[in-house]
Amino acid sequence: MNRIAANGELLSSAGRFSNHRVPGLTGVLLTALMTSGAFLASPQAFAQSATGQGATLPPVTVTAPAAQRSANPSSPSRRSGGARTRRTQTARRPETAAEPKPFAQSQDARTGTVGYFANSTAVATKSNTAIVNIPQSLSVITQQLIRDQNYQGLTDVTRYVPSVAVHQGEGNRDELVIRGVDSSANFFVNGFRDDVQYFRDMYNAQSIEVLKGPSALTFGRGAGGGLLNRTLKEADGTRIYEATAQTGSWGDRRVTLDAGQAINENVAARLNVFYEGSDAFRDFNHLERYGINPTVTLKPDDFTKVKLSYEYYHDGRTADRGNPSQGLPGSVTRFNPTTPFAPNGNLQTFFGSPSLNTAQATVQTGMAIVEHDFQNGLTARNGTIAADYQKFYQSVYPVNGALAGAVNPADTAFNLGAYQHTTNRDNVFNQTDFTYKGWTGPVFHTVGFGTEFGRQTGVDIRNTGVFPNGTNTIVQNPFAPTYFGPVTFVHHPSAVNADGVTTPDSNSKYGLNIESGYLRDTIELSRFLQVIAGARFDRFEMSALDMNTNINRNRTDNLVSPQAALMVKPIESMSIYTAYSISYLPASGDQFSALTDGTLILQPQKFENTEVGMKWNINPKLLFSTAIYNLNRTNQPIADGNNPGFFFPSGSTLTRGFEASLVGYVTDQWQSSLGYAYTDAKITSATSATVVPGNRVQLVPYNQFAWWNKYQFTPMWAAALGIIYFGDSFASSDDTVRLPSFVRFDAGVYATIDANWRAQLTVENIFNRGYWASADGNNNISPGQGRTVRVQASYRF
Repeated sequence: MNRIAANGELLSSAGRFSNHRVPGLTGVLLTALMTSGAFLASPQAFAQSATGQGATLPPVTVTAPAAQRSANPSSPSRRSGGARTRRTQTARRPETAAEPKPFAQSQDARTGTVGYFANSTAVATKSNTAIVNIPQSLSVITQQLIRDQNYQGLTDVTRYVPSVAVHQGEGNRDELVIRGVDSSANFFVNGFRDDVQYFRDMYNAQSIEVLKGPSALTFGRGAGGGLLNRTLKEADGTRIYEATAQTGSWGDRRVTLDAGQAINENVAARLNVFYEGSDAFRDFNHLERYGINPTVTLKPDDFTKVKLSYEYYHDGRTADRGNPSQGLPGSVTRFNPTTPFAPNGNLQTFFGSPSLNTAQATVQTGMAIVEHDFQNGLTARNGTIAADYQKFYQSVYPVNGALAGAVNPADTAFNLGAYQHTTNRDNVFNQTDFTYKGWTGPVFHTVGFGTEFGRQTGVDIRNTGVFPNGTNTIVQNPFAPTYFGPVTFVHHPSAVNADGVTTPDSNSKYGLNIESGYLRDTIELSRFLQVIAGARFDRFEMSALDMNTNINRNRTDNLVSPQAALMVKPIESMSIYTAYSISYLPASGDQFSALTDGTLILQPQKFENTEVGMKWNINPKLLFSTAIYNLNRTNQPIADGNNPGFFFPSGSTLTRGFEASLVGYVTDQWQSSLGYAYTDAKITSATSATVVPGNRVQLVPYNQFAWWNKYQFTPMWAAALGIIYFGDSFASSDDTVRLPSFVRFDAGVYATIDANWRAQLTVENIFNRGYWASADGNNNISPGQGRTVRVQASYRF
């Protein structure tokens, strides 16, 4: 008989894995599950977890663990999956040498994660909640799926997530378009804002959560279309010592180390380290990145945890802003769109400078989180993050001239421009979150309330590149576009014409204070009906010193973001919900680096979302989710042509869509991650002279489909096949440059050689299909990566 281990691998009941190693691991996990208050309070949840393993388990007697007995036996119980029970006093479980008390429940056990399936998350509500009970579309990308796909970038894994498109990010950062809303700032780590523009790595990621729709109640300003959160690996007491080595296409070389264990019953430690160096699919591109992340968890008593973490991370690479578009005779319009330009069909050609194009980020982060269970229905969490971001990038790229960088119709010339940008920032945030679970008469409440305080300071300094011809533009041959000459970077404090500069370079020093409070109540009126209501207040106080003019400006926004939902549960494993939510984005924008006289008087942008959805655990390890939604974005600024620097707050977009996903174990041998989205994102009120009603929003296709499948043929061998379909879209919202639809196939082969050794071979873009993957405007268009092979070996010791 075969079964699935906690790490998602298929194991046989015959052979060395099941006879020796696996029962011990299974015993530890079962002990952790049985000693969880949530599972004790929900027999259905425990039964689902056990049956999901596909194994015949020995009979067990579930009694209250001695370490977690309540001082008040009549207090309301904690529950999982919505089960309603009251705690009763039971006998203490005897501890024996054969059943050592675990340091803590592992991250996987706490969230019910097995393979590609995750049963719960604390990201959406700040309290560990079954996904089927969260009235919002979200996708959890587990550690095993991240490992099995083995993509190089954080945003690459989102190509299998419905309603998400990858933005180029000017070749220097992660950026996503979620439900038609583009953002470089809606990134979070362990629930803390991680909003600086840089490329992140996944070496220390336990999971990646993508929430869709306005999420201000939990995360504050912005997050209008959705957000991405990285949950990091923590010192949870699980013993792991694993080293990996990788090589592959384009000279890739990568090594990682993940080492951790419980030191004693009160202390656990973990260390994640990695290094990667590689060239790239594009000519002259390369990257080097490395990081170290030690974590410690202290458990002074059975109801308190203190988690400490420090990370040093560096990413350096070539900043590549892609290819220009093809100019056409006459003019390019929304009714006569053009396509990207590739010289002689070569997608590897670099339209930049090998020596000058660079993106450098160094990030140091410290986190301290204290969690306490008061054993009376109330739990508390206080977390602080302090992060220092040193970010610099410099680009030579297609821009300027009459065609704004496009190749002329005769294919004889295009223009290059250049700039450099420093965007250093320091973040400090403190969050205090309380969760209370209790009864008022026959009604059960889960009340979440708390505060967030933050301070963000930084600089935004841009210098324009001047070429040897004395201007900010140089003409290049599109069939030999790589620039090898010098560039002088000069700061322009005002608009001048001597070298072609018409807009002053930014030179801002800013500070931002955030004070927030929120309240959410999940009210279970009956076994079948829940009402969720809440609101968040954010005070957003910004000051910015324009160092070009020495003018200091200040702005304060007071924002109230409500959220409400009604959830019906025909059966315990299914929910049908309708939800309404609002988020706001202050007029200073995603990156809030400067204020002008025009932005001082603008109203915040508003994101209003209505959603109807359904979630169903078809089996204990297979989740089907679907939703239809209407997302209206208003108060987008439109430049006032008669008053430079000022705006009309009348721009708007409307996104209507349908999405569906199926993630988890179809059978004990077959894991699947399937997603589809239909997204109709349209401009409903002009946001510029060329972005007019009826246009489609940048980079958003009508149809997306992605399906990743992994099949375990034997205890040793498994294989995976993935397919991505991405419908046609436009490089910008003026709809003048069309990006054709594409289909891409990826694959992997996996060998679990023995209890220590594991190997895998992954291939991205098996058939070497040429396609256009993303853009940052009409003349900064990135081709998709060609066939890329990666070979990895892992050793557990």
